Amino acid sequence: MTNIAVVGTGYVGLVTGTCFAETGNNVICIDIDANKVAKMQNGEIPIYEPELDVLFERNIKAGRLTFTTNLSEGIKDAEIIFLALPTPPGEDGSADLSYILGVAKELGVIMTDYKVIVDKSTVPVGTAEKVTNAIKEHAKVEFAVVSNPEFLREGFAVSDFMKPDRVVIGTSDERARKIMESLYKPFVRQGNPIYFMDEKSAELTKYAANAFLATKITFMNEIANFCELVGADVDKVRIGIGSDNRIGKRFLFPGIGYGGSCFPKDVQALAKSGIENNYDFKILNAVMEVNQDQKTKLFPKMKNFFRGDLSGKHIAIWGLAFKPDTDDIREAPALYMIEELLQAGATVSAYDPEAMPNVQRILGDKITFAGDEYSVLNEADALLICTEWSIFRNPNFTEMRTRLKDAVIFDGRNLYETDEMNEKGFYYSSIGRNLVKK
Repeated sequence: MTNIAVVGTGYVGLVTGTCFAETGNNVICIDIDANKVAKMQNGEIPIYEPELDVLFERNIKAGRLTFTTNLSEGIKDAEIIFLALPTPPGEDGSADLSYILGVAKELGVIMTDYKVIVDKSTVPVGTAEKVTNAIKEHAKVEFAVVSNPEFLREGFAVSDFMKPDRVVIGTSDERARKIMESLYKPFVRQGNPIYFMDEKSAELTKYAANAFLATKITFMNEIANFCELVGADVDKVRIGIGSDNRIGKRFLFPGIGYGGSCFPKDVQALAKSGIENNYDFKILNAVMEVNQDQKTKLFPKMKNFFRGDLSGKHIAIWGLAFKPDTDDIREAPALYMIEELLQAGATVSAYDPEAMPNVQRILGDKITFAGDEYSVLNEADALLICTEWSIFRNPNFTEMRTRLKDAVIFDGRNLYETDEMNEKGFYYSSIGRNLVKK
């Protein structure tokens, strides 16, 4: 059993704290948002993440998971302090480290014994050194700063944490290494590796992984766009290249771009780090440009279908989150499509199983929200699919045709087979495949 403090209770911090508590550790989560902390103290979970609620409730009940707004109180007995704070992109694209460095300075003032301070947030190369220097300004005790990047997929974060493919730990401190190794042993009992390395390499590992996956997605979207021009089928191309074990099957599904809390800001931040070190990441610049265009890839197709005029048209949307099984709407393609549609004079109604409250906080009454996937279709001139939630994969097409004004679907996630849509009499426009006309 280890006493752990987690500073920050967003997706990463809350999953980290809850999962460490699940393996028998005493965890106290610290956040400056008093209202949020009060709700968590009452057993209310502030985010949607599958499986997290069960662990959250169980460990609160067992007394292993507690919450506070008081940093001094929270870290007093902790042997390990995880920093799971936001690193939002600045105006120039660089990661904003002000939250992390601000807490680091406070820690230097209030620590009274040896602590291992762990950068859990995704941070640029050299952050561990900056955190060390910030703590040193006031610290009167020994400490170690460790880089331990997270590799959690929203929607699968709990399983990713409890059964990680690998754990990456960057430290040059032998005492910290032993503490971290002991902490993570319960999670790698099946033999998955813990990789120890220097702090800078660990920091770059996370950025490199996300940048590579974003590049893979974007490359496939480029292939899909080219397929449309030459009459090829991207699904067949995807299967053909995915069978090559040097490439693999994952992250080859084309669509309307990536979003979320990680890929957009991490690619941007790595490119900015390159500039700061006199290196031009040409590939990453292209990835960002292509992905930005891809988010509204279906808009010209919709405009063309309506003969250049969307004013007065009513569009129904399935899916608002950037991916299924999350309520996260950060950089979600749906938001970009909504903006284009509203500017063109269309009205929009939307349905998403989890993300509607988050969108409503941003857009207010600019669009309407429905209670289920079918009522949102009522009197709509077309359906736009932006998120591949499972409930959208096998719908009642007869019900859809009854509710829609016209049997028209623009699918940004290629949920249906083109042959099936042809048989059912839909106009069906997807990504990288032949257009199905009624």
